[in-house]
Amino acid sequence: MDSGMSGGRLPPTPAQTVGPFFPPLLAPAALSDLTRRRPDAPPARGEPVRLTGRVLQEGGGPVANFVVEIWQADCDGRFDHPADRGNAPADRNFAFWGRAATDGDGRYAFRTIKPGPVAAAEGGFAAPHIAVTLLGSGLMRRLVTRVYFPDEPRNEADPLLRSIADASLRQRLIARRVADPEAPPGTLSLAFDIVLRGEAETPFLAD
Repeated sequence: MDSGMSGGRLPPTPAQTVGPFFPPLLAPAALSDLTRRRPDAPPARGEPVRLTGRVLQEGGGPVANFVVEIWQADCDGRFDHPADRGNAPADRNFAFWGRAATDGDGRYAFRTIKPGPVAAAEGGFAAPHIAVTLLGSGLMRRLVTRVYFPDEPRNEADPLLRSIADASLRQRLIARRVADPEAPPGTLSLAFDIVLRGEAETPFLAD
């Protein structure tokens, strides 16, 4: 009888994509606001930021029901993590991590603060940035990228940005200022679109 095996070895397991879907309860609205630990808690310190954008496929079509997660330092460049042993205490009113799901137009939105510069693995300090992870149906693995801030002088010396020789690719990691009627007064309103593939693909980092 043919067992379907060659030399007694099993065939490789077929590759599977992430998904096939994410229920709405996976990304409740409260998780997209990093400025407070809970609605009745004091606000985090730092410049408030509203980060919006779209997740797009090749050709510009929207990608709905994708999970977008962000992770960042507080306004002093500290993380709420035992391995971060900086001199200043981390802001316990800041959430550090958030999650949102894209709607039918591929849109997502977060409320957060502008992070401070953090020590880079390559040495020196990384410019203020927000780490982004994407999960969704059709992906073989999670995608990871970064959002940098426009008009930030530290961008010039950031080790990751400097490692990208093509200036047009570097620019794809820098958010743009926008007029946002939903942003509270005094908020820095930024937009960052994420293109999954194609000529305008967002640079993704090794996972």
